[in-house]
Amino acid sequence: MESRIIGIDFGRKRIGLAQSDPLGIFASPLETVQYAKIIDYLQSLASAMVIKCFVIGYPVNMNGRPSEAQADVDAFIRRLSRVFPQIPIIKEDERFTSVLAHRAMIDGGMKASDRRDKASVDKISAALILQTYLDRQAQGLIPAAGR
Repeated sequence: MESRIIGIDFGRKRIGLAQSDPLGIFASPLETVQYAKIIDYLQSLASAMVIKCFVIGYPVNMNGRPSEAQADVDAFIRRLSRVFPQIPIIKEDERFTSVLAHRAMIDGGMKASDRRDKASVDKISAALILQTYLDRQAQGLIPAAGR
């Protein structure tokens, strides 16, 4: 079974997901899932592949202090760790990911009507969060996942 790293852009309504390639070099948008269905979706995903780790966007203000959304993300991380105790969860700074996701959609030629689809923004944000992690890992700034 192939192993992947899963990127998560948490939201109270929707959660954007991304996955790495099997070598852990590239991140690709995967899906946007309603909050109420996320655990079932991830359990289904875990039965189809080996998940090395979850990389979740962690909300931090510009001054480095916790943002108001951090409590919700922390609660989700606790829930995730109860359901998947064997899978490491890594927090990755998510500052600017929504802005960068919009920029990526514009640069990629996505129509304005499609860019307004928040589900697209969420999964592209998840891919940006995951790609940031993968790039730092490739540069040797952090240990490789699953080791």
